Amino acid sequence: MNTPFFPAWRPRLNPLKPVLQKVRSQPLPAIQQLFASALPPELLTQQIQGPHSRARIFTLALTFWAFLAQVLSPGTSCREVVRLVQSLLALTGKGDLDEQTSAYCQARARLPVDRLWQILGLTVRNLRRKATPELLWFGHEVKLVDGSSSSLPDTAANQKVFPQQRMQKPGCGFPLMKFVGLFSLRTGAILSAVTGSIHDSELGLFRKIWHLLKKSDVLMADRHFSDYGTVAALWCRGVECVLRLHQARPRDFRQGLYLGPGDRLVTWSKPVQRLSTIGTKLWQTLPRELSLRLIKVRAARKGFRTRDLVLVTTLLDPEKYPAAEIARLYLRRWDVELFFRDIKTMMRMEQLRCQSPAMIQREFLMHLIAYNLIRTVMWEAARRHAVPLDRLSFKGSLDAVRQYSAALSRARNQKKAAELVRDLLETLAADLVPLRPGRREPRALKRRPKPYSLLTKHRHLFKEIPHRGKYRKKTSP
Repeated sequence: MNTPFFPAWRPRLNPLKPVLQKVRSQPLPAIQQLFASALPPELLTQQIQGPHSRARIFTLALTFWAFLAQVLSPGTSCREVVRLVQSLLALTGKGDLDEQTSAYCQARARLPVDRLWQILGLTVRNLRRKATPELLWFGHEVKLVDGSSSSLPDTAANQKVFPQQRMQKPGCGFPLMKFVGLFSLRTGAILSAVTGSIHDSELGLFRKIWHLLKKSDVLMADRHFSDYGTVAALWCRGVECVLRLHQARPRDFRQGLYLGPGDRLVTWSKPVQRLSTIGTKLWQTLPRELSLRLIKVRAARKGFRTRDLVLVTTLLDPEKYPAAEIARLYLRRWDVELFFRDIKTMMRMEQLRCQSPAMIQREFLMHLIAYNLIRTVMWEAARRHAVPLDRLSFKGSLDAVRQYSAALSRARNQKKAAELVRDLLETLAADLVPLRPGRREPRALKRRPKPYSLLTKHRHLFKEIPHRGKYRKKTSP
């Protein structure tokens, strides 16, 4: 390197030469160095025509990796991402970049949604290839489904597509986006998801993605999905179900064919009235009767109240599928709640930040892609070091990926980069979550909120009470 003013520094600055050459060739965020091998380059090449077809600073690849780095670092603003690209351009001397965020925001808005769906599908296939057949449950792939929601910025466009709850006054609430996700129990990857407003039912949204369930798959869900239409439609497709019985269904174990203690073979009749979540044509093709199996599970744990759970399943053979094994499988249904916690809490998808429904969809998909990429790293660490996947910390993996990706961008050569990757996987495998069976984790907050008044009117109409700290809301004894 040429340092005419500081000749004594030349030996110290020589190691930076490979780094500068790498940045000159690919001025992309550091996160690309870790995940680029998992995504084929053709998915991020410039398009022939349309959006991302012109030569710009924010190319399709740069915009995607910058957006991914922003999602993996919760709380990162668009201005911070622009400053990152500015620093890389200043380092390479390729020119100036506008200090405003308009160019980056416009580039994000031009990201093709279909390309993001392809990338999400590719991450799912990569994890499926890594998973071994030994992890199947009696030769079946077990998939989990559940619903959740996210809060959106209070803009007119978001309110129109994702309205707020009806009980809230105008201007005092936030738009809510409901979504239903389909997960793989074997890898923890999210296979697909569908979004809707708060007024859409989870069963109706689930119907849009149940074509992803293949023959011989086992679907596991809570009692909300144990209606006749869903079970019968999936049974016709060859998909097995393990569900918790809906609270409105009768559970008389004195009836039906005896298969064992707390195990009965019963018959469900098709309801007279069609369910609103099932189309007319599909409803007419459903069988008039359906043979199902009811299993009573007694959950007895020291220090907790004994609970009786009733499961309904289409796995009718008691010898091939013992009741105890089905009950043990259903206890893992709670994993889907942990998966949602990783996406919503650890990656802060509980409150999305984009201002329009079109950008909300892109931000939502980027969170799903980022989640699957972190899962890929966790799976590789568990495979190489022979540790259980569920003992790896998602939050710890997310933090480690952020810090190691910065070090990877400064690696002098490919050999050093490979050493850093091996060290990353070894670090993840050594940082295991302690075993805490039966730990009680109530959904309660210990830290008290500040005694601010609630916004009950439009902001320009609201009058703040003087000395508001003295006027706490009274609670009934």
